[in-house]
Amino acid sequence: MKVFNSLIKRRFGIIYLFFAVFLVLSFITRTVLLIKSLSELSLTPFLLFKIYSVGLFFDVVAMTYWAIPFILYLVFVPDKIYQSKAHRPLLYLVFFVNIFLLLFSGVAEYYFFNEFSTRFNFIAADHLKYSHEVINNITESYPFYTIVGAIVVVSLILFLFLLRHLERTIQVKSSLKQRAKTGVVFLLLPLLFYLLVDISFSEISSNNFANELSSNGFYSLFASFRNKHIHYKTFYATQDNREVFRHLRALLEEKNSSFVTDDFFDITRTIKNEGKEKRLNVVVVMVESLSARFLGVFGNSKNLTPNLDLLAKQSILFTNLHATGTRTDRGLEAVTLSVPPSPGRSIIRQHHNENMFSWGTIMKSRGYDLKFIYGGHGYFDNMNYFFSHNGFTIFDRDNLTNQEITFENAWGVCDEDVFAKAKAEFTQSYQSRKPFLAVIMTTSNHRPYTYAGGKIDIPSGSGRKGAVKYTDYAIGKFIRDAQPEPWFQDTVFVIVADHCAYAAGRISLPVKKYKIPLLIYAPDHFAPRKIDKLASQIDIAPTVLSLLNFNYTTKFFGKDILKMQPDQERAFIATYQKLGYMKSDLLTVLDVKKRKALYQFDRTTGDMKAHAPDENLINEAISYYQGEDYLFEHQKKK
Repeated sequence: MKVFNSLIKRRFGIIYLFFAVFLVLSFITRTVLLIKSLSELSLTPFLLFKIYSVGLFFDVVAMTYWAIPFILYLVFVPDKIYQSKAHRPLLYLVFFVNIFLLLFSGVAEYYFFNEFSTRFNFIAADHLKYSHEVINNITESYPFYTIVGAIVVVSLILFLFLLRHLERTIQVKSSLKQRAKTGVVFLLLPLLFYLLVDISFSEISSNNFANELSSNGFYSLFASFRNKHIHYKTFYATQDNREVFRHLRALLEEKNSSFVTDDFFDITRTIKNEGKEKRLNVVVVMVESLSARFLGVFGNSKNLTPNLDLLAKQSILFTNLHATGTRTDRGLEAVTLSVPPSPGRSIIRQHHNENMFSWGTIMKSRGYDLKFIYGGHGYFDNMNYFFSHNGFTIFDRDNLTNQEITFENAWGVCDEDVFAKAKAEFTQSYQSRKPFLAVIMTTSNHRPYTYAGGKIDIPSGSGRKGAVKYTDYAIGKFIRDAQPEPWFQDTVFVIVADHCAYAAGRISLPVKKYKIPLLIYAPDHFAPRKIDKLASQIDIAPTVLSLLNFNYTTKFFGKDILKMQPDQERAFIATYQKLGYMKSDLLTVLDVKKRKALYQFDRTTGDMKAHAPDENLINEAISYYQGEDYLFEHQKKK
């Protein structure tokens, strides 16, 4: 205590005081999150020690970054101003605001962890850009103002408790030379940490929850900004480009395909399908967060999806399809562009994504209308820009009149309203005698999980189960309302999730939490059946085009699921950094720092264990991911 008191009695004592507050609140946050995660941790004394010791290290790193403005201020403000009565209220206010921000961040991180099972990361960084949706979503999902009021009260109590110590930091005089020496020492710490520390230092275990707990939310957020653009060639295992494309062309080859050129770096192929071409309309319903495990046909006994379960019996049902990622833009990227996921941001959110070769390219060449219909604001995740610059007409929240909206929340209008708008647009295309490809993105199965009352037997706002059941209700109503329409019999409905509801788990790529349903419904054209082949979202467009008997030129990475041979079955799953390649019961993972790993997984339980390296699988994974990166960088997919 004497040491602490001696440190406080100086100009930079406020930094030590702040450090103490930061460390205590970080410790409390980590402990609360650990208690919440106990069921996911195989906790041992040694693992507990690693969580708290490595966590303390990241807390120290984070607080040195946070303190930089403080340090600069303390160096350059002269004693005459710093010790004046007029300055004290400002100093008190700054200290109080920082206590409030630390407490607020701790509470926010608890709710973030509850939703995503991670500390603050790139998702939080991305959401900072969409403050309107995020703030409204928070206020509709939680007792926001009550929580903020409680944080203000606790902050005030803590501030008053520390006030006498804060007073002591003001009383000691110091020269600019003294302050500069101390300031340089303090500023060297964040500089050294920036150069030497990496977020990967928090990977202390094979358990993803343990790794998250050993990190610090502020540092994780900083790291996500720092690593916003992840270049494949810099961070991942690579091979010679010619070797990559030699493998890739072999992997993409199908019995009914032929390459247009002998150029190794060109994957353009012609696809020839037998039978008369069917110029049917195609409606792709991308359902927000619809994990396969929610559906009765996948074993759920809670009757959450009676409409989808009925449709599944009348559709071609794919039971082993996997989402490429954990975000909506990833799902849209996979379905429209038919490409594996890239590290970092999806193509939809990157620059130079105009006029890409897409599903729309093929349909537009045949005279189809292209429509993207979304219940929220399409500027979110750059959706409007991407679709409008790739041939689609946009219909989002801003295109809906007040008369067309029966219910809306922070995330957008309800799914019924989206489907009603879609139905009207389809009728307009039909009356213009134009076939259409439409991508509909739903919103209701997203927090705050609210919808109009009287639709289903679960109250609005009560959680995920109600949102799933409402979305199912809206889809069923959409199909029933569409049946009398003149365009219905000549329309293929493709119903698929954008991603799963909860993709986090004990391991970084939990294969079971990427499994999503796919229904292709056109009862007048395709007989119901069940397809159990391992496949990916990127295979949807080629499969539908095959069902339509289209002959076309393609640059897709996806393949027709129906024609896949057992040795061709594979899927791609990814996070922001980890790139997964599934084949049979093996998962190859490519990671930053050029790391490679192979795991064997149990299809039923999802349990995984390390497996001996398989060079063939590693080469296949690299060929897909490096090849996709090369083509996007060289714009050969256009």
